[in-house]
Amino acid sequence: MKIFIAGATGAVGLPLVRALCTLGHEVTGMTRSGPGVGLLREVGASASTTDAFDKQAVRAAIAAAAPDVVIDQLTWLPADPADIIKSMPNDTRLHKEGGGNLLAAAEELGVARYILQSRGFYLDAPLGQLADETAKLRYDAPGPIGESTRVMGAYEDLVLGSTALQGVVLRYGFFYGPGTWYRPDGASAEQARKGMSTIIGDGSGVWSFVHIDDAVAATVAAITAEPGVYNVVDDDPLPVSAWLPAFARWVDAPIPPRMSVADALTVAGEEAVFYHTRLTGASNARAKAKLGFKPRRLLWANSAS
Repeated sequence: MKIFIAGATGAVGLPLVRALCTLGHEVTGMTRSGPGVGLLREVGASASTTDAFDKQAVRAAIAAAAPDVVIDQLTWLPADPADIIKSMPNDTRLHKEGGGNLLAAAEELGVARYILQSRGFYLDAPLGQLADETAKLRYDAPGPIGESTRVMGAYEDLVLGSTALQGVVLRYGFFYGPGTWYRPDGASAEQARKGMSTIIGDGSGVWSFVHIDDAVAATVAAITAEPGVYNVVDDDPLPVSAWLPAFARWVDAPIPPRMSVADALTVAGEEAVFYHTRLTGASNARAKAKLGFKPRRLLWANSAS
């Protein structure tokens, strides 16, 4: 197939491009000018240096590639995870405007299938339960997180409701593995070794992770699978109180201390409290059934007490 990937040199974008090229697909990767162009050519893809915010340029790029499938892997993430909330408005704008440009062009140009990267960690589920694909994103989340989920939820609805193409929404868990924050030499590991990691309150917020290579495998399968929503997460949803100390042990870092919610609200803000106390994990049953998804066990799960 001919496949157009926006965000083609990101943590999931580049290994996805590599996998698709290996499988014999004709891939065009959209990226910013700079070293990403060489990275794409090195793995056998064509490079399109197109600004996602430029509607006409996006349309021209997709028209030139004439793809069967468009995959939106756009993100605007900081190098330092401590800056995630600060960078979130830019990421939200990228999805709203850049994603809107991609989807409009794909619909207008007759692209058969559109695959969207969404979030499997902001899902609304009853306390103590895992969110399935019927779950909505957490529109009540505080500050920039809430704005992000509302924009992403609206984007999901547009993709799934399109009559011009087949829409697929992949709700990934938190990425870990090569090229991510969560690896032995990644930014989160470095923070943990410096004693900068903290468990807020009871740490009851449940996180669902996914290894970057497992996310790529699911995305490849989604190119031909039944349209719809899939939670692409591993089998080990764990509360912060369990996974964060286990992660610290895995990267040879000290066990994180605890901080009260009151202190965290003052020091880190309500968004940090939300991450540590209100997230819910997700179920991957549909991805297993429809995508043949077989995630590896969370690599530091054996260190969880």
